[in-house]
Amino acid sequence: MKGYPSTHIRNVGLVAHQSAGKTSLAEAMIFNTGATSRLGTIEAGNTVADYHPEELKRKSTVNTSLLACEWKNNKINVLDVPGFSDFFGEVCSTVRVADSLVMVLDAVAGVEVSTELIWELADEHKTPLIAFVNKMDRENADFYKAVDSMGILTRDIVPVQLPIGKEAGFSGMVDLVAMKAYKYDGGKATEIAIPADMQDDIDHYRELMVEAAASADGIDEEITMKYLEGEALTSEEIISGLKAGVRHGQIVPVLCGCATKNIGVDKLMDMLVDYAPSPLDHLEEGADAKPVSALIFKTLADPFVGKISMFKVMSGKLKENSALYNANKGVDEKVAQLFTMQGKTQVGLPEFAVGDIGTITKLAQTTTGDTLTTKDSGIVLEGIAFPEPTLLVAIAPKSKNDEDKLGSAINRLLEEDPTLRYEKSAETKQTVITGMGDAHIDIVIDRLQRKFGVAVDKVETKMPYRETIRGSAQGVEGKHKKQSGGHGQYGHVKIDICPDPENDFTFEEKIFGGSVPKQYIPAVEKGMRESLAEGILAGFPVSNIKITLVDGSYHDVDSSEMAFKIAANLAFKKACELAKPVILEPVYDVDILVPDQFMGDIMSDMTTKRGRVLGMEQQGKRQLIHAQAPLAELSRYTIDLRSITQGRGKFTMKFARYEEVPANLADKIVAAAKAEKE
Repeated sequence: MKGYPSTHIRNVGLVAHQSAGKTSLAEAMIFNTGATSRLGTIEAGNTVADYHPEELKRKSTVNTSLLACEWKNNKINVLDVPGFSDFFGEVCSTVRVADSLVMVLDAVAGVEVSTELIWELADEHKTPLIAFVNKMDRENADFYKAVDSMGILTRDIVPVQLPIGKEAGFSGMVDLVAMKAYKYDGGKATEIAIPADMQDDIDHYRELMVEAAASADGIDEEITMKYLEGEALTSEEIISGLKAGVRHGQIVPVLCGCATKNIGVDKLMDMLVDYAPSPLDHLEEGADAKPVSALIFKTLADPFVGKISMFKVMSGKLKENSALYNANKGVDEKVAQLFTMQGKTQVGLPEFAVGDIGTITKLAQTTTGDTLTTKDSGIVLEGIAFPEPTLLVAIAPKSKNDEDKLGSAINRLLEEDPTLRYEKSAETKQTVITGMGDAHIDIVIDRLQRKFGVAVDKVETKMPYRETIRGSAQGVEGKHKKQSGGHGQYGHVKIDICPDPENDFTFEEKIFGGSVPKQYIPAVEKGMRESLAEGILAGFPVSNIKITLVDGSYHDVDSSEMAFKIAANLAFKKACELAKPVILEPVYDVDILVPDQFMGDIMSDMTTKRGRVLGMEQQGKRQLIHAQAPLAELSRYTIDLRSITQGRGKFTMKFARYEEVPANLADKIVAAAKAEKE
């Protein structure tokens, strides 16, 4: 593959709801360019785009794949993106670097949940869109119904093709711009006469197309006036208007086809070359003359090749064997070889023009979202906004060997997955990973085993409960006295205990007359602090208490720091028992963004989760619900919310405070803790 100037590059993200056929479309595109000699299928597991073991196992895309192909003296960088909502982070990174998106729709289902969510993201980024109604050969496939379903979306939906035949009889399409008809045989198009029975539909949709082209943003005003005055527009004028509308994010041309039979895919590729913007349409003017800068938008951790970093050149020209600088981390990086990718196949290229997309291997410290540039350029590129993961799952290594390797393996996965979180909980002593959903977590566990040989099990997630007191107790005594020949042990303290809502722990001493010598008071405080680690109800850490050392006694020979620490521990336990101990649970602020029609269901469900709705506000077509709920009820809320809202809702959560657990639940927690201890 040769290098291409920026004007002849198209960076295209293939996006869709799961199973709409994007990967089959990508396969047909790369097959049409001659880069592969056979048309692979998802069922056979031999597509160029889906090559990772987890993709072959699940028969669906999990990672964004780069498929660079050449078409009519242009380079099309195709980014095949997962459609499943658990991997929405991949969509976010692709939208950051793609100059246009092809939204693939199933001709039977039309607009689906992920179609809406990705479309919203494209609107936020003002990314041009082209729609491709796929699977036109399916039973019940209906192009016109699919187009109508797009009416709930933004932008002007403009069919530029109409299908010839339907379902198993689908054979080609009418091009409404060129006013030509094409029939396909073995993926090859042959021009035929326009079917006479389609003339009414052709006239109707062509008029809608011409109207959209004539009113597009950025079009020459003379063309608009010509249309308004009733004059016919030439094909060149229509094309000019459609191009302007696409590039301004106003018009979405709709095409049709069948990727698995390679029908209409060549026409889509023609449209990408002719209508989709080049990188220069989105980059700052003069970007090609500035110092080199590249954004790393995806990282793959390969146990054999090492780290593979996907980049987009945002300014200047990126050349192999360059010494660059990571502007985010302040470290130097050596860029040796540069590659473009066709699935897993690397194709070496000595340099990449501004706007081009490729890969670098073995960057030492650079991760997703980082900027590579020259040391003195001062360039730091805007990173990528990823969704926050919200599904908490505890994992446990299966063996001591797995435990030893787990930390480093997880850190490798964190490098390639910005939507994964990892924590070794100090309170529960569990390893907790947080992901986007069950499928995401399962794939993380698969990758730990397959890539790094670390086997783990999912285990029940323990809640970081705490204990505190609601009452007070005075003069509680703790005495440690032991005589065993020679020096004995003697420590004796009296304490007052009370709640302290403002602090985790406060220690004071009010000793008069030296009943506890000054040198032992730090040991008493240390004994109290160590006692906080395990409460008397269920063994959870104790917080929000104040201890005052008020009295005690000592022995000239037998007293020691250790004796006073033990005495402090005894007094602490007695005092807690007397001061109405209770269990606390973490409560989180929850912001839930949902379409209006799900408001009632969400608020009802929040009540069943012991939650409180604090308020709501309108955000576009959605409602933002502010609520609070215990973490114990939220650990699976990702799944629940997806079910209630058919995948259209999303939420974030943030720790608010600890609150007392209701008595009936506290009894169950105490019983479970005692059973586990036994």
